[in-house]
Amino acid sequence: MGMETLFYFENGLTPDWRISGRPALNWQRLEEVLAVHLVPRNRQVTISGGEAECQRALAFFKALGELHNLRRHELDRQDIEQLIKAYSRKEEGDLRALFAGRIKVGSNKREILPRSKNQLEYLRALKDKEVVFGVGPAGTGKTYLAMAMAVSELLAGNCSRIVLTRPAREAGETLGFLPGSLEEKIMPYLRPLYDALYDMLDFNDAASLIERNVIEVAPLAFMRGRTLNNAFIILDEAQNTTEEQMLMFLTRLGSNSRCVVTGDPSQSDLSRNERSGLIHALQTLNRIPEVGIIEFTTRDVVRHALLEKIIQAYSVDRN
Repeated sequence: MGMETLFYFENGLTPDWRISGRPALNWQRLEEVLAVHLVPRNRQVTISGGEAECQRALAFFKALGELHNLRRHELDRQDIEQLIKAYSRKEEGDLRALFAGRIKVGSNKREILPRSKNQLEYLRALKDKEVVFGVGPAGTGKTYLAMAMAVSELLAGNCSRIVLTRPAREAGETLGFLPGSLEEKIMPYLRPLYDALYDMLDFNDAASLIERNVIEVAPLAFMRGRTLNNAFIILDEAQNTTEEQMLMFLTRLGSNSRCVVTGDPSQSDLSRNERSGLIHALQTLNRIPEVGIIEFTTRDVVRHALLEKIIQAYSVDRN
């Protein structure tokens, strides 16, 4: 039986709402995903179709409004894309849990929300486990969410410092063959960690924490011989570690510390005769209950909407 109903936009949202100058909502796509007819006008949208479909469409727009409020009226296209994905996959029942899994990373910054079931499980593991591996393709939020949790824990007083590290070896380059001082050599490898950090904290606050060594960003080689107590430690791009480097990193864990290892096993830049420490660690530690292992897929990609299709296309070509 058919029905028709109205949804009224509030709190700054309108049917012709724009992000970066472009329409935020693709009404044709929404009609396909929600299986209803939509007529946007002024501050409302008319929804017509089957009763169950109309109720589901109403729930979508209510969830959009709730997410808009949680984001402090700063929704981006990735937020909207993930919401549409949830409905297209019939996974909207998970949205309430996703909204509840938000992380507060600073008084002047918006809260960070998980955007998929795997991201939610990842955040739960980050809260409950002392050692966590987040593995999968680029764009799935592995490092970003780990950084968010680290900053949240630091601001809450649950750790006294954050240590961010990466192996300074990618695309066949080693530091010894690069020009410049040591600091100039390692900066390009560490820049993605700085970018994520500055996205969560005000620039001056982040710079002050780095200057006081409350937040330390350093190449993996600098971790040797240290014991890190009361720290939140993140190893990024771990697929580029050797077995020896991975063992060295994991044994830096000191009292009241937690560590997170992120990487994509399919993207190692090691030479062919070197085995990835990340792959070896996943195989070796997967039966230890205190170690959390979360595997992301292309379904969890949360960057540009096109990125998921690009990753899938390359995966098909390689296979």
